[in-house]
Amino acid sequence: MGSGVPKQYLPLLGKPLIHHTLAALCAVPALERVFVVLSTDDAEWARHDWSVLGARLTPLFCGGPTRADSVLGGLRTIEDEVAASDWILVHDAARPCVTGWQIEKLMSELAHDDVGGLLAAPATDTLKRADERHRVTGTVAREGLWRAQTPQMFRYMMLRRALESVRDVTDEAAAIEATGLRPRLIEGDIANLKVTRPFDLLLAEWILRRHKDEERKNIEENMP
Repeated sequence: MGSGVPKQYLPLLGKPLIHHTLAALCAVPALERVFVVLSTDDAEWARHDWSVLGARLTPLFCGGPTRADSVLGGLRTIEDEVAASDWILVHDAARPCVTGWQIEKLMSELAHDDVGGLLAAPATDTLKRADERHRVTGTVAREGLWRAQTPQMFRYMMLRRALESVRDVTDEAAAIEATGLRPRLIEGDIANLKVTRPFDLLLAEWILRRHKDEERKNIEENMP
């Protein structure tokens, strides 16, 4: 992002980016707790007021150098507060445009699944494979390819054991896959983007404004 501030704290519509992410999660009644895994030396969290998000929100200062390390650290920290069969949803702090209906769709469709799964979007672009000089070496068929998103939803002990056995992964689904299981893909929304580059922040602002406009319109339409 080219910023001295961690991207999850960059300003977005007058609040830290992560505030929008957490607000979406805290607004889902079916989520019993919302844990935020932070770096052990995170000094930025205490500079903001999170009380408006409610009592279900709990910071955990146990983050590690990689996503897998951070998620596993969080799972170990909460072991006395969850059951082995409890569903755990893992979501990127840098995905502030997730909506309640996406989260609830994931939870509903996976409620009785033996493995669990993740939100994802089918690949629509033509995909190219490149060499180290950025020269095209081939075209990859996009049929059957999906772009992984979050939340990703798995049973507590299943996910913990998977991450304890394999750490060189970029998401939780990959850890589950490494155990021989096949997570289910639940189609989400391409607007559930991950803020990675400066332009993504502008796009996230536009998406969130659209969400607010739609909420306002729905309220007006339902007024007597």
